[in-house]
Amino acid sequence: MPAATQEHVLTIEGKTLTISNPDKPLWPEAGVTKLAYLQYLLAVAPVMLRYTKNRLLTVIRYPHGIHDKHFYQKNVPDYAPEWIATAVWEKTRYPLLNDLPTLIWMANQAALEWHVSFHFVGDEIPTELVFDLDPSTPEFEPAVEAALRVKEVLDELQLASYVKTSGASGLQIYIPIKRRYRFEQTRQVGKFVATYLTEKFPQFLTVERLVKNRGTKLYIDYLQHWRGKTLAAPYSTRAKPQATVSTPLTWQEVPHIHPTHFTVHNVPDRLQQKGDLFAPLLDEDNRASLDSILGFLSKKKT
Repeated sequence: MPAATQEHVLTIEGKTLTISNPDKPLWPEAGVTKLAYLQYLLAVAPVMLRYTKNRLLTVIRYPHGIHDKHFYQKNVPDYAPEWIATAVWEKTRYPLLNDLPTLIWMANQAALEWHVSFHFVGDEIPTELVFDLDPSTPEFEPAVEAALRVKEVLDELQLASYVKTSGASGLQIYIPIKRRYRFEQTRQVGKFVATYLTEKFPQFLTVERLVKNRGTKLYIDYLQHWRGKTLAAPYSTRAKPQATVSTPLTWQEVPHIHPTHFTVHNVPDRLQQKGDLFAPLLDEDNRASLDSILGFLSKKKT
């Protein structure tokens, strides 16, 4: 088809970009072509970029769509435009997803997933404490129940929490914290909460990292929250057949949703209607102190 080989040239924020193969199907079952994908990104970029700016970026690229070969890319490619901001961390030069031209240029390279670090470049201070709830079975209900159990504990600890779909099979819970803790300290708190819950609900929760040893239990992953590691950014697409999106939720929605409800097709409208439900993570006055919990854990050791 001639349309599949056409190119479009556009200018975004003073940068000239060439879009190749706009009609290429990237999510064929969902009917999402490269052009539709770029339109999605243009719609959500003003919000999405808030959560990617100045963070280490890892993308997953699918040059021929989600059902073909893919690869992770951390380092900025040699052929990238020189205007793409970069930062070196542990000998890797990462691209920084700081602006719309970078987003669109990388999307044209078939970057379909956008994963960012828990800290900014230039320091290793976590901006949030995060739990990744990963079901071991196809059912989503365990993720819902686990999320609500985690929230109960966080409420008791007076820690405000915010939840989003992973865009895949699970849920992820973020707690904005004062920017003065080391990852070693946040891991103490994460381990405390996860261990407490697995001891209270051993029949369906685990902190076992090895998939083969989990059985049907849901994995509360607190170990992913570490320097240099990443999770899907809010509003990142995922390489799933339905073209799902990692989408912030209200806690009231959690018992009633499924990750497949939030896709490239409807998240822009949802964002218009509900606003950015993760916005409180950006409010410096909304950051919690972990001092009392760390003090308690310190006394518990002695």
